[in-house]
Amino acid sequence: MLDEHGGTAIVAAVPKQVHFTQGLEALACMSLSGHGLLRWYASCCNTPIGNTPRDFKMPYVGLIESCLKSNSPSLQESFGPVRMVLNTKSARGRVKSTPVSNLVGMLGVMKSVIGTRLSGAYKRNPFFETEMGTPVARPHELTKAERERVTNAA
Repeated sequence: MLDEHGGTAIVAAVPKQVHFTQGLEALACMSLSGHGLLRWYASCCNTPIGNTPRDFKMPYVGLIESCLKSNSPSLQESFGPVRMVLNTKSARGRVKSTPVSNLVGMLGVMKSVIGTRLSGAYKRNPFFETEMGTPVARPHELTKAERERVTNAA
């Protein structure tokens, strides 16, 4: 899931835009800590799907590009061109930062998140049981040893 620069392409979306057509029984999640993001993946093959905040009332999901790839339509046709390049200091090699584009892109994401929250559409979320606000899969919180193993593998 890492590109040649050690980064991961993420498509920012609101959860109401995500629909699972099959494999929901394999949806699992983990977290690096008791307060961190929920990292969703397919337990059958360990394919990363995306990251969500722990609070379903914050309607955001960062979808991992590699789980979205298909032949038709292309990612660019579906989501448009790359709008933000973030966290470039830890990249391998030179990656051009895009501060103005990042600001414009972040404002667009915030507009979607706020609009979804205000309209109540945040309740349409495939990652959470919205009556209780609990994740549809019990999060596995990594132990210190598991975190170290993951960190050292990167």
